Amino acid sequence: MTAATHDSTSTSSSANAPTKVALHGATGRMGRTIARICLDSPAFELVGAAARSDDPALDHDMGILVGLPNAGVAVGADVSGALLGADVAIDFSLAPAVEGFVAAAVAQGVAIVSGTTGLDERQLASLERASKTVPVLWARNMSLGVQVLAELVTEAVRKLGPGYDVEVVEVHHHHKVDCPSGTALRLADAARQARPELEDTCSRVGQVGARKANELGVFGLRGGDVIGDHTVRLMGLGERLELTHRATSREVFAHGAVRAAAWIKGKPPGMYTIADVVR
Repeated sequence: MTAATHDSTSTSSSANAPTKVALHGATGRMGRTIARICLDSPAFELVGAAARSDDPALDHDMGILVGLPNAGVAVGADVSGALLGADVAIDFSLAPAVEGFVAAAVAQGVAIVSGTTGLDERQLASLERASKTVPVLWARNMSLGVQVLAELVTEAVRKLGPGYDVEVVEVHHHHKVDCPSGTALRLADAARQARPELEDTCSRVGQVGARKANELGVFGLRGGDVIGDHTVRLMGLGERLELTHRATSREVFAHGAVRAAAWIKGKPPGMYTIADVVR
């Protein structure tokens, strides 16, 4: 009886303990925003921060970098060292760095939440392999609103049917390195859930001829400081339906990432999505 009571108390205590978070890509826009949220919340404990070996912020304290008091967490280039003691590693880095990060997380048994976009098949495969050992959540967009938009797109495409052409247009700031955005590709995937025959086209130049019935245009605009606008247009004869999500603060993605980190802590190995978090 005593042992059972002790086990119950221990489990409850563990469940209520702060989620220990390490950041990969810690000094980027998203990394800094996530760090600020974690340092401001008793529900999270920032235990590590990793960045590229040529990052000018190396050895700087993460708290000072985001305008808060000293956090006792210095930015380092050693990913494995940054993950020590973490429950979850949150990754917002660049595609070429993902495989090394994933290997380090698997080696230490740390859950993965990744929002890095522009991944190729090999990098995506590394996340899939990791999910056999640790829980992995990879999402092209961590926003709750975008998740709902994707669900609406699938439903709208299903109900309107093949008589409506589907096009996705995204707008981002001029620093974004991948195009089209990961979110635009996710919305294209959402359309394909209802119409699997649709095929992405990301360019129309010159005498391309009439639009094919199975085309799904996915286009990106770049300029200024736009955080992220995504519009899916379903265009039929005599009418069109436009479904739009506009992000006005980068914090919407950061809050989604830390919510995912808290959710995935303690989950069994597997591949999860942001839809699982908000279900």
